[in-house]
Amino acid sequence: HTHMCYGEFDDIIESIAALQADVISIETSRSRMELLKTFEKFKYPNEIGPGVFDIHSPRVPSTQEMTNLLMKATKNVDGDKIWVNPDCGLKTRGWPETISALQNMVLAAKNLRKSSG
Repeated sequence: HTHMCYGEFDDIIESIAALQADVISIETSRSRMELLKTFEKFKYPNEIGPGVFDIHSPRVPSTQEMTNLLMKATKNVDGDKIWVNPDCGLKTRGWPETISALQNMVLAAKNLRKSSG
């Protein structure tokens, strides 16, 4: 596993692939999954964990919002290669919002699996 924060990956995508990480998690909620286009264009061979909520915001996104982001991600990445995770670590958030956000995220992951068959 590896994690990359927000950035433009076009110039370094080959180096990212050379890491041979089984999964890369990336911060994609604020870009509304736009960063995944680079991985699709490159035909990134491994699995990807696109972040489905911004951990720097106290707002807890709904399950539907996260499900919508995941469905958008499947336009760039095969659904069976998607790991569902927050954008980054949760140290900036309090327990109540963390628990609520993670519960919504789990339901969004289940929604993705149901829609993928």
